[in-house]
Amino acid sequence: MTKLDVRAPDRAHTEPRADRRGSPPRRPDGRRTAWQRIRRDRVLLLMGLPGVALLFAFHYLPLLGNAIAFQEYLPFVPLGRSPWVGWDNFSVVFDGDPEFLGALRNTLVITLVQVVFVFPAPIVLALMLNSLLSDRIKQVVQSILYLPHFLSWVIVVAVFQQILGGSGLVNNAIRAAGGDAIDFLGNPDGFIALLTSQVIWKDTGWATILFLAVLSQIDTSLYEAAKMDGASRWRQLWHVTLPGMRGIIVLLLILRLGDSLTVGFEQILLQQAAVGRAASEVLDTYVYNNGVLGGQWGVAAAVGLVKGVVGVLLVLGANKLAHVFGEAGVYQKDQK
Repeated sequence: MTKLDVRAPDRAHTEPRADRRGSPPRRPDGRRTAWQRIRRDRVLLLMGLPGVALLFAFHYLPLLGNAIAFQEYLPFVPLGRSPWVGWDNFSVVFDGDPEFLGALRNTLVITLVQVVFVFPAPIVLALMLNSLLSDRIKQVVQSILYLPHFLSWVIVVAVFQQILGGSGLVNNAIRAAGGDAIDFLGNPDGFIALLTSQVIWKDTGWATILFLAVLSQIDTSLYEAAKMDGASRWRQLWHVTLPGMRGIIVLLLILRLGDSLTVGFEQILLQQAAVGRAASEVLDTYVYNNGVLGGQWGVAAAVGLVKGVVGVLLVLGANKLAHVFGEAGVYQKDQK
């Protein structure tokens, strides 16, 4: 009989192995330490460092200016020397100032309309473009649809004035037919519809880029399997295409909710004089009109701060809800 060699186990086989290049061993649960992750991704981190610096300089550093919301701020006095008034500037929010409530109502209505009509528009357009058989035609159509995105809102508003204004193409055609001109641009009742149509015309083509990229990543074998099972094009759309796009749709919807209280400041400000502030005032123009023009810097900063906090809470809540339904959302905790 052969004699079994019973020896103490080698410590090298029982202890966690060190990573390559002499880095410390991983944790017993297999997870990398923070320093190991930094060393592994050091090239990527260095590439992203300029962007992080710009983000910090122009987005996070200005957050210190929120101290104005708790001061009776005067522009010609240094930031820390203005009188502190505590929560007095927030009275327009907590006490229900009529002008603030009107701006909040308009903001919420415009947001709701744009979520219903503007948000699905690029999805529908991407599906239509994806159904084109000729790649050459698809590229030409995409190039045409992308162009309005690169126009400023000043040009976009001017284009709509040339089309729908009192002396525009539409009203000239109505007069030529013997009718009376219609005030499209100065009608408060149609202002939200006007804003929505402008946003759809300007940004829908550009927003299709992400959805077209997702559509190109869907496995074609899924469509072939659906065809073999006798699924029609509508069935393929419902059971293959839309589930493949669900992740990006949820992500963009969460981001849209976080930005829901910000609705086209420049677009609205350019057209506010034509329809009046009662129909067009939103939170961003309220901050501008009362802060920059009215001199109520503290009140304007308080409204802006409340708007930002509500946006953050909406993103966190929507992201948590996405996790409940099994979607990644904007971020998720690292499991490894």
